[in-house]
Parts: sequence; C-alpha cells; structure tokens
Amino acid sequence: MPTPTSSRPTPERLLDAAESLMRTIGLANTTTKAIAREAGCSEAALYKHFANKEELFVRVLVERTPNAGPLMAALAADPGEGGGEAELTAIARHASLFYAEAMPMAASLFAEPALLSRHREGVREIGAGPHVVLDALEGRLRRQLAAGRLREDADPRAAAALLLGACFQRAFFLHFSGADVVQPVEEFAPALARTLWAAIG
Repeated sequence: MPTPTSSRPTPERLLDAAESLMRTIGLANTTTKAIAREAGCSEAALYKHFANKEELFVRVLVERTPNAGPLMAALAADPGEGGGEAELTAIARHASLFYAEAMPMAASLFAEPALLSRHREGVREIGAGPHVVLDALEGRLRRQLAAGRLREDADPRAAAALLLGACFQRAFFLHFSGADVVQPVEEFAPALARTLWAAIG
C-alpha cells in the first residue's frame, strides 16, 4: 500500500494515510486527526478536500480495493445478449473479493453503536452506502427482465439480494473461520451464478 510522502498531492496523501490506518487499526479507531497527522498535514486541510471521514472511507473502498472498480463497471454495463450466467459469474467474483477486502476495515464499527450511527449518517450525507451495489444489481436485472431475458415472475430485488448476500456471507466465513472452510472464489462464483440463473433466467 502507498506510503504518504510530501511529494504527493495532499488529497492523495490523505487517502494513503486513511487506507493505511483503516487497514491496520480499523475504521472505528481511525480519526480525522490521526489521518491528518499520518498524512503530514492539518485536520483543517483534510476538511478542505473531504467532507468527512466517511467520504475518505468510501474513496478508499472505491479507489484502493482492486475489485471495487471492476464490480461497479460490471454492474453498470448493459447486459450482453444471452450472457446472463457468465455476467453474473463475473459480478459474483468481484463482489466476493470486494466484500472480503472491505469487511476487516468496517467490522470494528459494529462494536460501537454510537459510532456506527454517526458513520451511517455521514455516509448518507455523501449519497453513498452499501445499498448502492444492491440497487445497481437490481437495476441491471430489471433491464434484463424488461428485455425478456428473465422469467416473468423473477424478482430482481430478491435475486440481487440472494447473489450479494451469498458473497457477503462467504466474506464473513472467510474472516471468521478461515480460508479452509470456504470455496475458492473461482469455484464459488460460477456455482452461485449458475444456481441463481437457473432460477431466474
């Protein structure tokens, strides 16, 4: 991961510092003061570039976790002709890896209800949150339903929740129980996509 240096622009140094702290001590223990200190600038300078700590967290997730960009690109792309299962496999793979990367950073929030509440409000202020991925996949499936590629009785919201929920559960088991109790992602993603597509395709 990048090391903050004075030669990098201030926003990049702040993102470097936020990423380093969030990955090592967790989101709950990462303060804007600590981020600014790690980046070698003032807390006031941080607020010139970012609305709050939550914006930094979202930016770290989107820009510094390898599967965030590919996941959102896959969700936003127009569904290909007849490629439903293959496309769901790619989405399931990226979502599984993204949740596995993000979970350790965010998990500490759930130990402190007051902090979780503040984080929830901060994320809402910038129009972000975990629902964004669910909404994007639902929208993609709705476009496929409208194009006649899904069963008429398929529920896009429920299907999106089933796929992403399974990916999130795999990330939980991976961190709680260890890699030896979860399917490798290259087996898990196609099996999940195949099962879901058999129900809705």
